[in-house]
Amino acid sequence: MDSSVTAPLYRDITDFAHDMPSWVQHLAEIWTELGLLVFGVLFITGWWRARRADERALALAVLAPLATAFGYVVSEVLKSMVNEERPCRSVVGAAASLVPCPPTGDWSFPSNHSAIAGAAAVALAIARPRLAWLTVPLALLMAFSRVFVGVHYPHDVAVGLLLGAAMSAAVVAVLHRPARSLARTVRDSGAPVAALVSGPGTAPGQGRGTTTTGRSRRRHGGSRRRR
Repeated sequence: MDSSVTAPLYRDITDFAHDMPSWVQHLAEIWTELGLLVFGVLFITGWWRARRADERALALAVLAPLATAFGYVVSEVLKSMVNEERPCRSVVGAAASLVPCPPTGDWSFPSNHSAIAGAAAVALAIARPRLAWLTVPLALLMAFSRVFVGVHYPHDVAVGLLLGAAMSAAVVAVLHRPARSLARTVRDSGAPVAALVSGPGTAPGQGRGTTTTGRSRRRHGGSRRRR
């Protein structure tokens, strides 16, 4: 018998899931398994766009999937330490899960799906702030779907989201400067493979070129004023 404080909420959500039309249930089943692919597509499109941006944008785009992977690893380590049984097997009186209950040994706390979604949402939002309106709701929907289909407690997904988001933000904060320097080095190398990966960078007249030109103009202007 499960004594989790979120077990009653788990029962309420799974009961709610069974009251939904079958097409809603099927959408939830698809989303809970394949929804993370949406973040993968956003990673790729973000990297592709950043190939024509400055080194900072490229560094953040490349760090996004790496930070997300780190969030997953931390959640998996914590999961192996806690060993919490899945609610679809331990909560008495709960409705049957919409998807097969994971086998014993595939522990419940925290939710890896939620950790990945939280990490990806934060990393993508840091790289492209305008994406926050999309990535944050997607991450919340992914977390909710794990409870909706019956394979996680509410506290599993809440902690997973927060853990993934925190780990992702920490990785970006620590590595964004080294990654920016590496992006500049790769672009300056002129190697064909480097050009494919890092792209041409900021278009002429923008970014570093603009800064350099601006500084040059200020220096010349200052010289003329001194004369």
